[in-house]
Amino acid sequence: MRPLAPETLIDTDALAERIGEMADDIARDTPEDAELAVLIVLKGAFVFGADLLRRIDRRTRIGFLETHKDPERPGRTDFVLTHPFSIENSDLLIVEDILDSGVTLRQLQQRLRARRPKRLRTAVLLDKTARRTVDVPVEYIGFEIPDRWVVGFGLDDEEAYRNLPFVGWVEQSPNQGS
Repeated sequence: MRPLAPETLIDTDALAERIGEMADDIARDTPEDAELAVLIVLKGAFVFGADLLRRIDRRTRIGFLETHKDPERPGRTDFVLTHPFSIENSDLLIVEDILDSGVTLRQLQQRLRARRPKRLRTAVLLDKTARRTVDVPVEYIGFEIPDRWVVGFGLDDEEAYRNLPFVGWVEQSPNQGS
């Protein structure tokens, strides 16, 4: 059974401060006359993406991307845009909640590069380096975290806890992978 209140790993003040710093870095690295095309990976990155984008002082277009594990092809993930979103010749920023093994993010970056953006950058809120199995370039990282099952701030445990205003952790159930 899960605890009703996960233990806090990153509080709301630390999240707000670091997201502001990341937004400043992204805005500084984006030409003033450029339109930033942002793809937020659903569902986990929606809270982080909203907070980040509200603090970036640049013209932006926002799209959403869903990931689906393919049971017929282990190790392969399908990526689906939720609506048409132009990528070619764009200044593209991927917004992701957590980077662990790096496999899925690397696949996503490769597929998006094939659509020929002018530039591709990635922002992740949480970096779980202990789980990394492949190298993947990420320009903006919020926090490095230990190898724990994290929830809150958009991240879930069997669809629970997404609404928490902080990042917390819970014990991982035996039927979950990360």
